[in-house]
Amino acid sequence: MSWYLKLGSIAGTAVRIHITFLLFLAWIFGASYVSGGTNAAWSSLLFMMLLFICVLAHEFGHILMARAFGVLTPDVILLPIGGVARLERIPQTPLEEFLIAIAGPLVNVVIAFGLVLLTSATLDGGSLAAVESAQVSMVDRLASVNLFLALFNLVPAFPMDGGRILRALLSARLGLVRATEIAAMIGQWVAFALGFIGLFGSPMLIFIAIFVYLAASSEAHMVALRSLSQGVPVDAATMTQFAMLTPESRLNEAIELLLHTSQSEFPIVDHAQRPVGILSRADLIRALKELGPEARLKDATLSPFPTCNRRCTLEDALKLLQEKGAPAVGVLDGADRLVGLVSSERLGEMLMIASAMPPGYRLSSGHRPAAA
Repeated sequence: MSWYLKLGSIAGTAVRIHITFLLFLAWIFGASYVSGGTNAAWSSLLFMMLLFICVLAHEFGHILMARAFGVLTPDVILLPIGGVARLERIPQTPLEEFLIAIAGPLVNVVIAFGLVLLTSATLDGGSLAAVESAQVSMVDRLASVNLFLALFNLVPAFPMDGGRILRALLSARLGLVRATEIAAMIGQWVAFALGFIGLFGSPMLIFIAIFVYLAASSEAHMVALRSLSQGVPVDAATMTQFAMLTPESRLNEAIELLLHTSQSEFPIVDHAQRPVGILSRADLIRALKELGPEARLKDATLSPFPTCNRRCTLEDALKLLQEKGAPAVGVLDGADRLVGLVSSERLGEMLMIASAMPPGYRLSSGHRPAAA
């Protein structure tokens, strides 16, 4: 079962909502109905939908600015705690990241003051404090919340917009990796503070704190991995001993391999050993439920399986893993035959090894440390 529902696409970016977002709307409707009746319930639901349209506009501020710098955005996901736009890559310069990060909050500022100019909405703390009250004009609440969203997103808690702005400013002097480490550390401390405040009556702040902490750790990990992979031959992380299957193989054969090997992804190749797809653990479980163990792999839905040749670098493989959302990258020889696999798990192992290396060393092909 997928936890995301696709609503459609805007300017080439898929708009998805998480199942929990629908549950959140249902909870808002039910709680308002119990406290204020039918009119209050529909009013609260309308306000939340308008608010998340503003959140979506915020994310498209990032998306359109990123597109101006050639950074594509495959999708944007709406969650109960806000929206997340997935960029294919990190902006190349601190200025690009600064402009992409600031674009989202600026959209909220424009919406807030646009409502003031067009509807005579008022911006004050009272509207924000009474955001759940139907006694306050909806446009007043919407304007105040948009201004609050802009200010809240500027808190320097990486990976929130303020944290990305902080990283952009630090990157100009310290470089991307060190700047990310500092911004992620600050983001984690802010997450602890938000979580502590949330303990005194705001469960939503606790969820935001958990998201910020985990996302900051993940981003720092990926940037360190990217730095490690620069200029390193793909052979340094290539697995050459692995099991393969064919489109005619049955699902029960994949189950046997999953149980008796350390692999969690299985490349599917044709008679000439050219890749046609890859079966992940999640693909296998889904296919078993839908098709049964006797079904052939050609009838199953497979994960994306990007490939590169043996002359590519580890950085190229990492970009493919991130951009395609694939479980592994296939390495091909001159005849387009599959001769190796690079998985995200293998790259993570490399990062742990590299972090234990003395300064001045890097990984090279053959999995041996080589002097830089």
